[in-house]
Amino acid sequence: MPHTPDAATEIQRLIAIMAALRDKQTGCPWDIEQDFASIAPYTIEEAHEVADAIARQAWDELPGELGDLLLQVVFHAQMAAEAGMFDFTDVARAISDKLVARHPHVFGDESRDKSAAQQVRDWEAIKAQERAARAERGVLEGVALGLPALTRAVKLQNRAARVGFDWPGPAQVLDKLAEETAELVQAQAGADPAHLAEEFGDLLFVMANLARHLDIDPEEALRAANAKFTRRFQSIESALAAQGRRPEDSTLDEMDALWNAAKAAEKA
Repeated sequence: MPHTPDAATEIQRLIAIMAALRDKQTGCPWDIEQDFASIAPYTIEEAHEVADAIARQAWDELPGELGDLLLQVVFHAQMAAEAGMFDFTDVARAISDKLVARHPHVFGDESRDKSAAQQVRDWEAIKAQERAARAERGVLEGVALGLPALTRAVKLQNRAARVGFDWPGPAQVLDKLAEETAELVQAQAGADPAHLAEEFGDLLFVMANLARHLDIDPEEALRAANAKFTRRFQSIESALAAQGRRPEDSTLDEMDALWNAAKAAEKA
C-alpha cells in the first residue's frame, strides 16, 4: 500500500486495513473478537492521550495520537457496517451535516457580526432544537453517561441552570459546600460506608458546581493539581536520592520538609 499525501486516499486505506483486520477468515483474532462495548474504553483512553499530548505540547507525538483516536472511529464504523447499521461514510456525513446546520452564520445567511458568547447561546439553542427533534423531553436527557464524572456533573448543572435551577453565585455554592462538608464529617462518624460514599459524592458534585460558577474547568484544574503533586513528589525523590535514600527510608517529617522546599522553590 503506497504512501500518498492525499487525505481521502489515506482514509480509504485506513478503512480497508480495518476491514482486513476484522475479516472472519484472514483477519486478526483479537480484532475479530471485539465489539462496541470492549472497544469503548480504548476510545476514551485514546481521547485522553490526545489531551495529554496537547497538555505537554508534544506536537511531534500529536499526529500519532490523533491517528490512534481516528482508528477508534474507523473501528466502531467497521463493526457497525458489519451489523448493517451504518458505515464510515454515514459517520462523516452526520458530522458534516451537523457542523453546517450549527453554523448558519458561516454556511447560511445569518450575520457573522456577533460575539463569541452570542454564538455559544445560538449553538445551545440549535442543540436544544435537535434534542426536541429526537423527542428528548427531559432537560437532562442526552448528557453522555460515559463522560468523566466531573465533566458530566458540570454539563448536568449547566442544563439545569438554563431553566433557572441554579444558585445566584459562588457565595451560595460556598455555603452549600460548608453544609456538605459538615454532612460528610457526620457520616464519617457513622458505620455506613455507602452513606459515607454518598456524602462524599455530594461534596464532589458541589465542588464541580463551584468550579462552574468560578468559570473553571474542574477536570483541567484537577489535572494541573495532579501534575503539581507529581512534580513536587519527584523533587522529594530526587533530594533523597542525592542522599542515597528512598522515600520509604525517610520519615514523614523529612519528606514534608522537602515538599515545602520544593514548593518554595517553585514560588520563587
